[in-house]
Amino acid sequence: MLFENTIFGPIKSRRLGNSLGVNLLPTQHKYCSYDCIYCECGWNKDSEKGLMQYATPAEIRQLLDERLQMLKDQGVVVDSFTFAGNGEPTLYPHFPEIVDLVHEMRDKYYPSAVTTLLTNATQLVRPEIFEAVQKMDNPVLKLDAGTPEMRMLINRNNDMGCSWEELLNVLQRFGNKGIIQTLLFDGENEGHKVSNIIPQEFDPYLEHLKKIRPKYVMLYALDRATPEKALRKLPVEELNHYADIIRNEGIEVKVYG
Repeated sequence: MLFENTIFGPIKSRRLGNSLGVNLLPTQHKYCSYDCIYCECGWNKDSEKGLMQYATPAEIRQLLDERLQMLKDQGVVVDSFTFAGNGEPTLYPHFPEIVDLVHEMRDKYYPSAVTTLLTNATQLVRPEIFEAVQKMDNPVLKLDAGTPEMRMLINRNNDMGCSWEELLNVLQRFGNKGIIQTLLFDGENEGHKVSNIIPQEFDPYLEHLKKIRPKYVMLYALDRATPEKALRKLPVEELNHYADIIRNEGIEVKVYG
């Protein structure tokens, strides 16, 4: 399912409260450096024929101004301005400029709201993106695997992204300014066992967290329809089991079942 608008919501989020979405990517095309087997936007190939058209910064400013004025007039609360949508937000050509624009609009209309970015972190290797993401109140950085082999099976990273070593390095550099987001599950894809909860994956994943020392970790379970159907949603009790293992290392964890 693709997001059909540049500005959408606000929607009630289990993690972010009343969340106003900012989709910087084409509204008819998924554009991402990953092709995750659980992505609610579907497979990259299924939207390759969509139009690669971005809203300009001026258009985004106008759309935000109009929507926020309407929401304010209606008495609607916005808890988070959330960069999300049809792929990886930091691939937008003018991403640093839009970060500043969204903060400006937040301060004008909803100064108590936070700014949130949901990112796979592959573009943090670019200095201008790293600097822009550090301005976010909630930079939520994806880490779904303990090894490069499982990362490829789960996230199916492509040449727009970065290497496994680069990803781990940049997450460690971000450190406690970042929030690590991990979807825990197991299943199968194209004849391969896919799981980040088996010991040979979860153990190295835990070691990476100990080196990163994030602000906290978000552990969550499958919640929406996925392109790969043979995936098992973990019950909240199982999520809490893995959360406790991480907490034993002195790292805060929030669980979303």
